[in-house]
Amino acid sequence: MAVTRVPPRISLRLCIESSLKPGAGKERLGAVLRSRRVILPRRGHMRLGWSVLFALGLLLGLTGTVAGHEIPPSVMVLAFVKPEGQRLRMLLRVPLESMRDVDFPLRGPGYLDIPRAEPLMREAAHVWLAGYLSLYEGDSRLSDGRIVATHVSLPADRSFVSYDSAFAHVTSARLDARTEIFWKQALLDVLIEYPIVSAASRFSIDPALARLGVRTTTVLRFLPPNASERAFEYIGDPGLVRLDPRWHQAALRFVSLGVEHILNGIDHLLFVFCLVIPFRRLRPLVAIVTSFTVAHCLTLIASALGYAPSGLWFPPLIEVLIAISIVYMALENIVGPRLERRWAIAFGFGLVHGFGFSFALRESLQFAGSHLVTSLLAFNVGVEIGQIFVLLLAIPALMLLFRYVVAERMGTIILSALVAHTAWHWMTDRAGALRQYHFSWPAFDAVLAANVMRAMMFLLIAVGLGWVLSAGVRRLAGAGAVSEDWGRGASRT
Repeated sequence: MAVTRVPPRISLRLCIESSLKPGAGKERLGAVLRSRRVILPRRGHMRLGWSVLFALGLLLGLTGTVAGHEIPPSVMVLAFVKPEGQRLRMLLRVPLESMRDVDFPLRGPGYLDIPRAEPLMREAAHVWLAGYLSLYEGDSRLSDGRIVATHVSLPADRSFVSYDSAFAHVTSARLDARTEIFWKQALLDVLIEYPIVSAASRFSIDPALARLGVRTTTVLRFLPPNASERAFEYIGDPGLVRLDPRWHQAALRFVSLGVEHILNGIDHLLFVFCLVIPFRRLRPLVAIVTSFTVAHCLTLIASALGYAPSGLWFPPLIEVLIAISIVYMALENIVGPRLERRWAIAFGFGLVHGFGFSFALRESLQFAGSHLVTSLLAFNVGVEIGQIFVLLLAIPALMLLFRYVVAERMGTIILSALVAHTAWHWMTDRAGALRQYHFSWPAFDAVLAANVMRAMMFLLIAVGLGWVLSAGVRRLAGAGAVSEDWGRGASRT
C-alpha cells in the first residue's frame, strides 16, 4: 500500500471544506484514505489539533443557518419573458430549496430569517438562475442580465398566474419580518432585465435549469408585442428554444426530431425492416415505402389537428396495434409475400404507425410557433430521411447475408422469426397494460355525431389515397414479376 504524508495545510483545508460543504470534503478525504495509507508528520500534530478545533468551532457557529442540502427530487419553474422598449424582462419563480449550497439564515425551529436572507437571495439568483440562462436577440447573445428584484413568497401565493400580477408582486415590499415560513416551503421570485435593441426582434432562450432538481419542469410564457401569449412546457433542458421561430427554423427543428424519432424507435425500425426483407429491388421498394409514408403522414397530421380519439386508452391501443403489425408482417414474410398485398398492408399499418408518431410529437408541437403545418410536414420529411438511412444500411447487409451466409428463403424465415418473437412479447406486454384502462361507450349526442362524420371523412380520404397508390403500384412493378423473383429465391433453397 502506498504511503502519503498529508501536510497540515491540506488537512486544515479538508476540515474546512467538510464543514462548509457537507459531503464534498468527506469525499475527497475518503478517496485519499481508501487509496493510500495516510501518515501525518509528527511536527504537524499540533497544527492538526488546531485545525480540528477550528473546524468544530466553525460548525458550532453555523447552527443558525441552513447547511448545504441535497438536490430536490422535483422542481417546478414558472417563468415569463416579455420584451418592452429597450429591455427584455424575465420573471422567474423557483423553490428556495433548489438554491443549493447557500446557507440561508434561520430562526426558531427552521423558519427563514427574511431580512437577513435577502442579500443571499440575490447572490443565489445570480449563481443558480441568471448564470445558467442564455438569451438571444436574433442570432446575437444578450449581455448578462441584471437582477432587479428578488422576493420571498409563501407557497400559497398565486401571483404568477399572469405576467402583470407576477411583476407587481416581485416589485412589491417584502414579507413582514415576523412571517413564519419554513425555509423548504418558501418560493424565490426573481426579476431579471436584459438590454435589447428592439422589442419587435425575434428572441430565443437556452435555459439550462435542469440542475435545479432531479426532475425540473419549466412552464415558460412568452409575451411578444402585438401578439398572443405563447406557452412552453418542458422537462429538463430543451436546448435552444426559439420563442417566435421563422418557418425555416421550425422546419429544421422538426426535421431533426423526425430523424431522431425514427432512429430511436425500435418498433418502427423493425416494421420497416420486415417490409424490405423479401423485396430489395428498387421498384418494389418504392411502392411499399411510399404507401407506408403516405399513410403515416395522413394520420400524423390528422392527430396533430385534433382528429384522433382523446381517451386515455387510445395511445396504449395504438402501441398494441403497432406490435401486431410487426408480428403480422414477419409471419407473412415466412409464408411468402406478394407485392399486391404488401403495399396495401403497408398502407393500412402505416395509418396505425402515424398515430404512434403523433404521440411522440405532441409535446414538441409547442416549439412550432405559428408554423404548425410546416412543422408537421418537416417531421415527416425527417422520418423519411431516417427510413432511407436505415434502408441504405439494411439492403446491402441483406444482400451480403443471402449471398455468402445463408440462402435467401431460409434467411428470410430466420430473420422474420426472430422479429416475430420480439414483437410477440411486446404485443403481450402492451396488451396487459391496455387492459388496465377502462373503456366506456360515449353518449349518443351531437358531439359523437360530429366525431363520426370526421372519421368518415378521414376514411374517404384514406380510401382515395389508397386507390391512387394502387394505380401507381401497378405501374411501378407488376405483381407477377415480384412473385417470380420470390419463387426463384425459394427454389434456390
